[in-house]
Amino acid sequence: MKPLKNIGDFSPTARKLWAMTNPCVLCPRKCRVKRSSGEIGPSTSLRTGFCGIGDMPVVSSVGPHFGEESVLVGRPFDYAQGKGGSGTIFFAGCNLGCVFCQNYDISHFRQGRKVTISELADFMLDLQDRGCSNINFVTPTHQAAAIVAGIETARKRGLNLPTVYNSGGYDSVEALKLLDGYIDIYMPDMKFSGGAAAKEFANAPDYPEVNFAAVKEMHRQVGDLQIENGLAKRGLLVRHLVLPNKLAGSLKVIDFLAEHVSRNTAINVMNQYRPCFKADEHPEINRRPTSEEVEDVRQYALKKGLNVIA
Repeated sequence: MKPLKNIGDFSPTARKLWAMTNPCVLCPRKCRVKRSSGEIGPSTSLRTGFCGIGDMPVVSSVGPHFGEESVLVGRPFDYAQGKGGSGTIFFAGCNLGCVFCQNYDISHFRQGRKVTISELADFMLDLQDRGCSNINFVTPTHQAAAIVAGIETARKRGLNLPTVYNSGGYDSVEALKLLDGYIDIYMPDMKFSGGAAAKEFANAPDYPEVNFAAVKEMHRQVGDLQIENGLAKRGLLVRHLVLPNKLAGSLKVIDFLAEHVSRNTAINVMNQYRPCFKADEHPEINRRPTSEEVEDVRQYALKKGLNVIA
């Protein structure tokens, strides 16, 4: 796949994002590699920067997804009639190194195929034609430039669905500001509130401060989650995965949202954690959280007044 040649066809915003990939400062890691040339990053001899992806997107899968939050998927009646579902585009590679990743074949091993901006726009329009409720970009952080160019292309061709930025939450405020107007629903993870756990389990010791700043910027752009006829149209929806032994620092995450973002913040307290990938090398996370551990977090979020959804 050759580097993008027609960058002049896109908006100044898209061009700024492309410039941030060469050398790459698109995410908080600031690897400063020239992704358009496939330059090898200093931290490893095997990857193009940390994410391992050049400047053009690598897509693992595309299709309606019915396992997302109900406000993204719609009602069973709708998708039984061939409508609804969240229109997901899964990007390969990731700027986090989570040892418990459930999608490690995509994020760590980067399974997928390279696509053009035109193809990316085609995916969006096809998902719209298939009756999906939104366009859901999964693991988008390292592909923000391509995503904005794809959205511009698709909107010119009739895309009118809400767009969802479904990220690991390790996003730079500088890049997020350039997404203003392109993203309708931000759905970041808030994985850790402590740097020690973030370092051990995701190779990102600065994750908490980066994540908290990113979530504040996301909320500044889109506000609290707005739902019409059971479907999210705009706003912030936070995902928090409960880890065993309180290792995610869940209560501090909830305190931050309630006290520094909005007491109306929508949050999904997730119980889906299971030991995957290399979790068995870390005894403290080599089990599922108990129902009590999950319920304690959920009840605390309700006590703080957050909008707890599933």
